Amino acid sequence: MMQKIFRIFLCLTVLLVSSSLRVSADDPTPTPSPTSSSTNASSTTSSIADCSNNNISVADCPNYLQNKLSSLAGQEKTLSSQIAVMDGQINLTQARIYATQQQITNLTIDIDTATQKINQLQGAIANITQVLYNRIIATYEVGSIQPLQILATSSTIGDFLKRADYLRIAQAHDKQLVYQTLQAKNDYANQRNILENERKQVEALKAQLQAYTAELNQEKASKQQLLTETQGNEATYQKLLAQAEAQLAGFSHFVNSQGGASILSNQTVCDSWGCYYNQRDSQWGSIALNGTQYSIAADGCLMTDMAMVYTHYGHHSVTPLSINSNSSNFASYEPAYLLRTIVADGASSTRVSSAIDSILSGGDPVIVGISYDGGPIADHFVTLLSGSGGNYMMNDPFTPNGHDIAFTSHYSLGSIVEVDKVTF
Repeated sequence: MMQKIFRIFLCLTVLLVSSSLRVSADDPTPTPSPTSSSTNASSTTSSIADCSNNNISVADCPNYLQNKLSSLAGQEKTLSSQIAVMDGQINLTQARIYATQQQITNLTIDIDTATQKINQLQGAIANITQVLYNRIIATYEVGSIQPLQILATSSTIGDFLKRADYLRIAQAHDKQLVYQTLQAKNDYANQRNILENERKQVEALKAQLQAYTAELNQEKASKQQLLTETQGNEATYQKLLAQAEAQLAGFSHFVNSQGGASILSNQTVCDSWGCYYNQRDSQWGSIALNGTQYSIAADGCLMTDMAMVYTHYGHHSVTPLSINSNSSNFASYEPAYLLRTIVADGASSTRVSSAIDSILSGGDPVIVGISYDGGPIADHFVTLLSGSGGNYMMNDPFTPNGHDIAFTSHYSLGSIVEVDKVTF
């Protein structure tokens, strides 16, 4: 009777293990059906619709739109062409957002499905392992009975041999089942590592999605800013563009006249007034001006002056990099051209035309633009700190160690073509 019960228990255990192990650790991770992706794509933005109409997949859509955007680069600079470029960039960012969202969705589905499968199998494997552990103990307890005792309790020699052979086979089979169970647990431990990597991918994609969203908002704001600045008028656009290009050309002319904008070290000096910064400082000199072909070292004098003035008014963490990192501080029609109103350290400031002596007498600094070649456009900017009647001390962002030096030691009073007070 006991032998029959034991055999039935063994058969049930084998069936339970076999059923649990059918879902192997090598099973492919499930992926969502393409139907759901195509349904979502049909209701998204015009950029995705463009890709869909041209049989471009969601994953390849950003590259497709990037190529279309690149084809606009050689167009003549007009208000309409710039708006077309902005629209193309907005479409590209929207496509990147959608593709990233799809990646997150797919990975999340994979993770949820596989996690449920692993949790179920881990529970089954744990239960089976415990059953096998108890069985092995019981089997070996039976196996520890001396052969004479088995012989004494056996009705025949054949019965004795069958019982002895059964114990040997049962013990070997139990060992094999334990090995298979442990192997399955190891396989699923490896799959859990894979899932953990997928979770890290999801976190990275979420961070990228936030960055793309911020980029999209900025691109839309830049387009609106362009329309506001130009009032949608081509003549106004061309006038603003010419003014910006003339000033940037002036910066280049000034730098060339000084022998170039070589990079300097250890230029920053902070005191009770604020901080002196040099545009050529190695901390930022070689960095592009708002992602353009211009550099801070060669073309960042005005931005560096503004950073110095910010520190004078208590914004001690502001540097040229702080201003350069906010693309909204630059004109939409010329990304290297610094606007008169900018934001840094959460504070908005505006350059307002003023008179030198009256501002300096009140303890406020003055940013002045000088025309090194005698033309009407400023090709360099410096910050006046103090003085009156033409006897001024300045922070020159281009001159090496140009902290608190005499203005007339480098420039003439007649070269001043622009005077600005910074208001907050």
